[in-house]
Amino acid sequence: MSLHKHDRIIINQLQGGFPLCENPWQELECTLSIPAEEIISRIERMKSEGYLSRFGPMYHAEKMGGGLTLAAMKVDVSRYDEVTDIVNSFTEVAHNYERDHELNMWFVIATESPEQIQKVISEIEQKTGIKVYNMPKKHEFFLNLKFQV
Repeated sequence: MSLHKHDRIIINQLQGGFPLCENPWQELECTLSIPAEEIISRIERMKSEGYLSRFGPMYHAEKMGGGLTLAAMKVDVSRYDEVTDIVNSFTEVAHNYERDHELNMWFVIATESPEQIQKVISEIEQKTGIKVYNMPKKHEFFLNLKFQV
């Protein structure tokens, strides 16, 4: 991975949070000594090139009245791409990743209400013909994990 020093500065700074103020880009410009327009264009480029998978706030769905769960499926390799497209077509699926495990497809479901979780799971099962294993969290741990790049 080849990142410009400004890319590294931006990533390292924004892992700790984004300024909540009237003009956050201006504040970042002052903090990072990088022009606001450059910060924005670098973030957009890093997203489009896959260096960043997402850029945005992290919401605590349950505290906002929503539902959140981790789900997994056992998907035959011959159908993996097809099933990925189906699962990812649901707006409630936050992200989806492959694991080297019997349950080889894992994804997060976030809904506006806890009751919607089972509805989404049922619809995914109906469209794919594959059982979805629902694994809601029992306890949340906050690690404040950051990676210096």
